[in-house]
Amino acid sequence: MGDVPVQPARPPLDGRWRHRALLPAATHMGSGPAMGPAAAVGHALGSCRCFGANGSLPARVHLLSSATLGTWLCLLLLLAACVPTATSSPGIKGRVTRRALEYGRRFGLEMLRSLLQKEHDVNLQGSYQAPLLGRLNYTVPQIHIHELQMNNSTVDFAEDVGVQLTVHRAQIQLNATWHAQLAAWQDSGSLQLRIRDLAVAVLLGLGADEHGHPSVWAAGCDARGTDLHLQFHKGQSWLYNLLVPLLQRTLRQQLNKQLCVEIQKGISRLQDSLKNIRVSAQLDAFTAIDLSLVGQPVITKEHGDVDLKGEFFGARRRWQSPFSARPVGLPELQEPMLLVAITDFVANTAAFAYFRAEALHRNITADMLPRRFPLKLDTKSMGNFAPQLQQHFPNRPVELHLWARQQPLISCHPNALHGALFGSAEAFVVLPNATRVPAFLLNIDANVTGKPTIAGNRLGGTVKLKSLRVMQVMSHVGPLQVEKLENTLRFGLWLFGVPWADKRLRPGIPLPTPHGITLLNPRLSLHEGFMLITTDLQYEP
Repeated sequence: MGDVPVQPARPPLDGRWRHRALLPAATHMGSGPAMGPAAAVGHALGSCRCFGANGSLPARVHLLSSATLGTWLCLLLLLAACVPTATSSPGIKGRVTRRALEYGRRFGLEMLRSLLQKEHDVNLQGSYQAPLLGRLNYTVPQIHIHELQMNNSTVDFAEDVGVQLTVHRAQIQLNATWHAQLAAWQDSGSLQLRIRDLAVAVLLGLGADEHGHPSVWAAGCDARGTDLHLQFHKGQSWLYNLLVPLLQRTLRQQLNKQLCVEIQKGISRLQDSLKNIRVSAQLDAFTAIDLSLVGQPVITKEHGDVDLKGEFFGARRRWQSPFSARPVGLPELQEPMLLVAITDFVANTAAFAYFRAEALHRNITADMLPRRFPLKLDTKSMGNFAPQLQQHFPNRPVELHLWARQQPLISCHPNALHGALFGSAEAFVVLPNATRVPAFLLNIDANVTGKPTIAGNRLGGTVKLKSLRVMQVMSHVGPLQVEKLENTLRFGLWLFGVPWADKRLRPGIPLPTPHGITLLNPRLSLHEGFMLITTDLQYEP
């Protein structure tokens, strides 16, 4: 079986699919026409790729698995992305390679088997003009597929469309009930049907709707079974068994068509569920993240790319972000199953959302600092930097109110992540009656670098303090010795602050992977403007 020629596919305007022949002509011998118009799949119009006006399918398609859907949707929902537009760049860009496709093939076969290997209400109807006897009308209302073998299959990306799964030389055995009528005479019973050398090709379209939801549709389906054995039971089975050689052609056509109908029903049910999934998630009381797709997936012969918005926003109010994502070019790597680029746009919108939600505030009291921290929060210790403080308020505790005076700025470079922090700190003296009296106000700016790490499904890292600057804004207790305070604070952060942060960052936080999916041998690298994770995938139900 060779490549199947197709052109970019999108649901027709009337919402009804015209299924084209996906299998080679040799497989069609004696099996009747390809499947005709099918039921609507409920896909958002104008949002996916589409068949040409002449109904032909150009561009080449390799054979691809509906299992990609499983692996692919894992990617779509794995890391994160507003309304898709053709001009906006993604905050997160993901790529599924052919290795992931091949790994997911067996799960695609299981998906196909689960769609077919059960009881189906099919209501097959037909008639046959029997010599001397007249017209025999028959109905098969229900079938039950109890054996399905699909050991020979191929899978690949379908360029500009989605994925295609082709199964060769499959075997299927089913039982069915039947009703027959010849003139005024009626009869009923059961039958056994065994099909060998069954070939099925399913072309699954992948796209995004206008709300950024992932979407799927049946872009094509073809089923051909040439070796069919039929046997009737009950009723006047001896008569019908005599007619089997004459009935097989018509029955073969009906069954070939019905296989695609059942496959399309399953894909339609999946599409209905995708329309209802949430494309944003609230992370805490302050922020949420936009997980919607930006534009359509880009499918080539070698890989499938998806773009995700990846923008943080306020949980109670959505402010206009001052940041915009820059285009990301992924490297052409074939070995890893999955590549995910997370841009510094994601980190900056997170910082902006927390800043606007006033979440970057912290009040620090003496009992919150390590005992050996060189700066004590009391007027005696702080008097070393503000001589008049101890004179006005002898031996009183001091409370620091810290906040970000503007959003932190984060940038990604090949050597490290760089962060610029802009904070303010106001010192209050706590009086015996718990009244807090303002003492002085400082601006404190810092530059830090970070090295992210990844192990299994956890993302961690380490940080370093590169520079610190303290500036006096106002003082109610006379002049401050700012340089001395800056040096003491820098030493305290180096001795206690950075190790404290590393201790909490090193174990990492779990990445939002779907149930049963584990990142296998993940690697992390830094590039200009984005962080790249490459990994294989392992699935255990």
